[in-house]
Amino acid sequence: MSSLRDNLQDVQVAAGVTRPAAAGDAAGGAYRKIASDLHRQLLDRIDLDVMGKLPPDRLREELRLLVEKLIGEAGLALNANERKQIVADVQNEVMGLGPLESLLADPTISDILVNTYKTVYVERRGQLERTDVRFADDAHLLKIIDKIVSRVGRRIDESSPMVDARLPDGSRVNAIIPPLAIDGPLLSIRRFAVVPLKVDDLVKFKSMTPQLAELLGAMVKAKLNVLISGGTGSGKTTLLNILSSYIPARERIVTIEDAAELQLQQPHVVRLETRPPNIEGKGEITQRSLVRNSLRMRPDRIILGEVRGGEAFDMLQAMNTGHEGSMATVHANTPRDALTRLENMLGMAGMTMPPKAMRQQIASAINAVVQVSRLSDGKRKIVSLSEITGMEGDIITMQEIFVFHQTGINADGSVAGHFKATGVRPKFLDRIRAFGIALPDTLFDPSRTYE
Repeated sequence: MSSLRDNLQDVQVAAGVTRPAAAGDAAGGAYRKIASDLHRQLLDRIDLDVMGKLPPDRLREELRLLVEKLIGEAGLALNANERKQIVADVQNEVMGLGPLESLLADPTISDILVNTYKTVYVERRGQLERTDVRFADDAHLLKIIDKIVSRVGRRIDESSPMVDARLPDGSRVNAIIPPLAIDGPLLSIRRFAVVPLKVDDLVKFKSMTPQLAELLGAMVKAKLNVLISGGTGSGKTTLLNILSSYIPARERIVTIEDAAELQLQQPHVVRLETRPPNIEGKGEITQRSLVRNSLRMRPDRIILGEVRGGEAFDMLQAMNTGHEGSMATVHANTPRDALTRLENMLGMAGMTMPPKAMRQQIASAINAVVQVSRLSDGKRKIVSLSEITGMEGDIITMQEIFVFHQTGINADGSVAGHFKATGVRPKFLDRIRAFGIALPDTLFDPSRTYE
C-alpha cells in the first residue's frame, strides 16, 4: 500500500485529492494512479463471478464498503468529499464505463467524442466543447472500448480495428484503434435521449411546425413509404423514431439496423441487428439478409435504420409488394441526391437493370422524401418535404410540399428563417383521405409562413 500512500501525498501537495479536471496534469495523473491502484487491488480481493450475480444496488454498496476498507488499510487521510469521489470513480470502473459515466449521466450532452485518452469533446445544444475528462492511458481507453463492444457480441483488435456497437440505451458507438488510428484509440458515442423525443418536442424546438407535424403524422397513418434524408448528425434516426410513434399499436413492425438504436414504443416490435464476421472472416449477417428474412416474418411495416448498400433493392421490392408504410433513412444532402444514392445502391446489389428500370422501381416504391439538416447554429430542422410523383421519360419527377427558407443569421449566431407551404397539393392527399384522415385546406396555403 506504500505506493498508494505516496501517490496520495503527491496529489495532496499539488491540489488536494479532487477530480483530475481541477487538479492540473500532474495532480490529475496522481489522482488517476490512486484510483487505478485501488481498482487493481479491489479486483484481487473480489470474486467477479459472484459479484456479477448481485443486483446493481447491492453490488454498488459492496464495492463502496470494499473501497473504504482499502482506503483505511492504506492509512489514507481523506475528507468526506475526497473519499466519496474515489469510491464513485472505482465503482464506475468496475460497473460502468469509467470516466465516461459522468458524461453519460448528463442529459444535456448529445455526442461524446474521445480523441485519444488525453482529449474528450462533447456536444451540447449543437456546439462542440472540450471537457476536462480524460483516461489514464491508451490501455485504459482500450479496456473501456472493449467493455462496450463485448456487451453486444462484437470485438476489436489489430485484426479488426474498427467496430460499430451500441450502449444499452440505444446510443450509437463507433471505435477505431491503431494501426488505423495513428495517435491512439478513438471513440465516438452518438447518444439517444434518456427520455425519447416526441413530436411536440420538435415543434417546441422549432424543428418543424405543428402543420408539418400534422401532415407527417397523416402520411405515416396512411401507410405511405417515407425516406428520411440528411447529412451526418442531422437527426435522421431521431426523426425516424418520432415518426414511427404514429404507427398504430395493432401493427407488426420489424426494425433492421446495423446497431439497434430505435426506441419504438409499440407493443408488437421485432428488432433485428446485423452481425459482423468473426475472427476467421465468417458468419457475417448483412442488412440485405435481414431484409430478405423479414419478409418471411409477416411484417406490416419494415423500418430500416439506414440504407447503405445492396439492401436498397430488397427494401424497394418489399415496398412494391405490399409492405406499405415502410420507412428508412439515407445519407444525402438533398431529396434529389437521396434518389441518386438509392440508384447507386441498386447497382451495388449486383442488379443489371437499365437506369430507367431502376428509377421506375424507386418512383413506384417511395411516396415522399423528408430532408433534415443541421444548420450553422447547430439546430436541426426539417428543411423540405417532397413528394415523388412518377416518371417523365428517364427522370423521376418530384414536387416540394413544404420548405424551410433561411433568410439570414441573427446577432446571436442563430439561423433566421421561416417554414412555408409551396402551394402544391400532394397527390397522396387522396390516399390520406381514404384512410379517414381530414386535413385542413389551409395546410397548403403558401401565403402563410411559420417561424
